[in-house]
Amino acid sequence: MIKFTIVTITYNAGCVFMRTAGSVMRQEYPGVEHLIIDGASTDGTVNMAFDYKKQSDSAANGHEVRVISEPDKGLYDAMNKGLRLATGDYVCFMNAGDFFPDGSTLATICAKARLGELENAAGPLPAVLYGDTDLVDNDGRYIGRRRLTPPERLTWRSFRHGMLVCHQAFYARTDIARRTPYNLRYRHSADVDWCIRVMKEAEKEGLQLVNVHATVADYQREGQSTEFHRASLLERFDIMRRHYGLPMTLAMHVWFVVRAVFK
Repeated sequence: MIKFTIVTITYNAGCVFMRTAGSVMRQEYPGVEHLIIDGASTDGTVNMAFDYKKQSDSAANGHEVRVISEPDKGLYDAMNKGLRLATGDYVCFMNAGDFFPDGSTLATICAKARLGELENAAGPLPAVLYGDTDLVDNDGRYIGRRRLTPPERLTWRSFRHGMLVCHQAFYARTDIARRTPYNLRYRHSADVDWCIRVMKEAEKEGLQLVNVHATVADYQREGQSTEFHRASLLERFDIMRRHYGLPMTLAMHVWFVVRAVFK
């Protein structure tokens, strides 16, 4: 059975934590490890996390829940901690406020990706499983489909056009993800850089990136990269420059401006 590690980063996230935790607990798929990596919250988040662990431990689906609460050096440092602790075949980051669309999401990912067939053929598991994302507001209400949509064929070059796959909808094979930890030089957009580097590793190893053709995440739009929008954009420019070169990055940013004006 394919095992998924879902990593949830929290810090004083009591108002939205159970929205995320509840959506994980409702997953019918049994092969789930849920890591709660908390940055020493002071608002009751940790107590909520341990209560959730007790509920999950007694549930019939057999999910494994681990709670770690200690100071860290920020969001991406906490994510790297999650990578080190993950024991699943795939790892995905579903942070506080984000959630699965329904209880069958993980089962759907497995079925749509036809992982069973790949395993029976003794082939390697795909490097990345990815899908669509819906946007929700702070109260978890549906806003609409994310504007950027995943392509049928995804490569690391695809992100020249923007982050076509939302971080929460990007399931990386854990062994590859652990070899490519988040770059802590980026405070707001290290997830973009991480996804690109994971996909580069996949290409080096000749591994598949599989579109599961399903909505796999509901993403709370008001996140860190929105709150610090200008700093995030500057980091994304630097990330694109490093991966795609300055001429291509400048050309694509001209296109982004044109697209914004005439959309």
